[in-house]
Amino acid sequence: MLDTAGDGRTWLLSGPRSSYAVHLTEDDELLHLHWGPRISLADAEALAALPLPGHWPFESALDGREEYPVEGGPRFTRPALSVRTEERRGTEWTFEACETGSGEGPDELRLRFRDAGLTITLHYRMRDDVVERWVTLRNEGPAVELLRADSATWTLPERDGWRLSQLHGRWAAESRLTAAPLTYGEKVVGSRRGHTGHQHLPWVALDTDATEEHGEVYGCALGWSGSWRIAVAQLPDARVQISGGAGHDDSGLARLAAGESFTTPVFAGLWSDGGFGGASRSWHAYQRAHVVPDAGRDRPVLFNSWEATGFDIGEEQQRALARRAADLGVELFVVDDGWFGARTGDHAGLGDWRPSPDRFPAGLGPLADEVHALGMRFGIWVEPEMVNPDSDLYRAHPDWVQHQKGRKRTEFRNQLVLNLAREDVQEYLWERLHALLSSAPIDYVKWDFNRCFTDAGWPGEPYPQRLWVDHVRALYALLDRLRAAHPGVAFESCSGGGGRVDLGVLSRTDQVWTSDNTDPLDRLAIQHGFSQIHPARVMAAWVTDSPNAMLNGRVSSLRFRFVSAMAGVLGIGGDLTRWTAQELAEARDWVALYKEIRPLVQRGDLYRLRPPRGGLSAVQYVLGDEAVVLAWLQAQHHGEPVPALRLRGLDPTASYECRETGEVHRGAILLHHGLRLALRGDLDAAVLHLRRI
Repeated sequence: MLDTAGDGRTWLLSGPRSSYAVHLTEDDELLHLHWGPRISLADAEALAALPLPGHWPFESALDGREEYPVEGGPRFTRPALSVRTEERRGTEWTFEACETGSGEGPDELRLRFRDAGLTITLHYRMRDDVVERWVTLRNEGPAVELLRADSATWTLPERDGWRLSQLHGRWAAESRLTAAPLTYGEKVVGSRRGHTGHQHLPWVALDTDATEEHGEVYGCALGWSGSWRIAVAQLPDARVQISGGAGHDDSGLARLAAGESFTTPVFAGLWSDGGFGGASRSWHAYQRAHVVPDAGRDRPVLFNSWEATGFDIGEEQQRALARRAADLGVELFVVDDGWFGARTGDHAGLGDWRPSPDRFPAGLGPLADEVHALGMRFGIWVEPEMVNPDSDLYRAHPDWVQHQKGRKRTEFRNQLVLNLAREDVQEYLWERLHALLSSAPIDYVKWDFNRCFTDAGWPGEPYPQRLWVDHVRALYALLDRLRAAHPGVAFESCSGGGGRVDLGVLSRTDQVWTSDNTDPLDRLAIQHGFSQIHPARVMAAWVTDSPNAMLNGRVSSLRFRFVSAMAGVLGIGGDLTRWTAQELAEARDWVALYKEIRPLVQRGDLYRLRPPRGGLSAVQYVLGDEAVVLAWLQAQHHGEPVPALRLRGLDPTASYECRETGEVHRGAILLHHGLRLALRGDLDAAVLHLRRI
């Protein structure tokens, strides 16, 4: 809901539980008024009437209070907008107009400012309790260079003792949650690698005393799949602002000639008084309702051939795996790397997206047809943004890769990055991928991205910096175009695991590959961090072989591996030809159980009952009259009994029947005294499915 004060200079956006308000002064200074619990328009007007507090010498009265600080004038904070022309640098804007409705929805607010030929429009939209913000810049005068154009600056209320939470990591150890007191100065997280990165997810949260289920939490998440930056600043007067957007530094995003425009990605913000759990549930609901395509449809159980076969694949071998997968109840069979060109290892073939005539002499159609006949959908792996030097594509077009003239072309994993900002590269990929998806009944594409930008040059282009932004925009456009042409095909975002996970790519893909680390114990911490912002509906998780061959050699039971992976979108990635008859029978039962609880996991409200800190950990999903608990015991020490699990989200006046035991439990007892689980030893796990009766 959007309200405007009678003077036309105070605006209030409200969701079910929260409000956001800004005010324009007579000097065209746009000030932040409120972000927090729901207030009335009269409350916002009362805040606007308050005078600005005094400030110390050498400080600015605007710093920490402006809604979108620009470079120039009496400001010393980090600018959200930094521009330059041949004559000057910075911005001195005047207010032009307020527009509402149309655009991105009936409740969208647009505040338009002008500085000479540059128009700056700030966009606001409240979706449930998530505020979406972005900026459009349009030039109608001499050329303007955008050195920095953040999507938004968020201003927090005055509080003591802010704490900053973030998700950090690396390859095979993504999305790990850490929190620390916020100190004076700036804390900057981001990526300068050309993609979202394994090192940080573009999300931060701030609180002063919140727990999992109680207290105020402010969170911000950026929808951008390239290089990015979020800066959290505690200013000299202790006020806190968060600024973020595309690009990692201020070296330039775009050069706008007359008539050209630039639109930033969305930077979304959320206030919750329900602790970190309440904030997560709001983020999840927002993404299921407004971000993820077709989120109301549950994702299928998949089998992926990578860990079973690596590059050494063939049609008959894949058929044998498919038959075993179908017997387990798998619903989607995915052929991973190695099906195309001269791809017998990671040294060759990328860019040549045609089935290998030696391995698939009649193309992918016969295998796809058999997979369909077995009752499963069929999927493939691709890495379209990359090319091997040993490929037909590179030999024909060596200039199509990112490179610096006269410099060595750096290779990671024996591959280079295609310059997707080039229109000829975009058209080639469209034609090749469209032809591929038209050549066989393909239902699913795992889209990978296995190296960062290094030599991000574009010889001959007068403004080569734009490839950083235009690469991402071209990726989005290509995905949009393929989805429109092939509406039945689902897409998964992968980047060596969790290297491209953000709201931007999630608006165009059906799920993401969370991490290349499939060890079920390591995954508990990764999935705990991932769940702070993203829902289980998009979190792919596999059951692979034991001992874990890729990382640590850890031995774990099939039970522990399945229950760990059932916390998201269940997949199987082990070599089924080596599983015993007993293992296959047990796996069949786990798959059937997952299908039964899948609506709760993928569409239910998540409650993190206990974090994975060495002993008992558990999550709970609630949907309607049903709840499911997934619990893991990492290790039992000194023979101590496993603590009872206090459940959440239940009706205290109702009774619940446990599917596994047939026992009936009172809701009030489950909420206040908890549920005892029959777990013991090391790496044990359990699933409990409760129905209200």
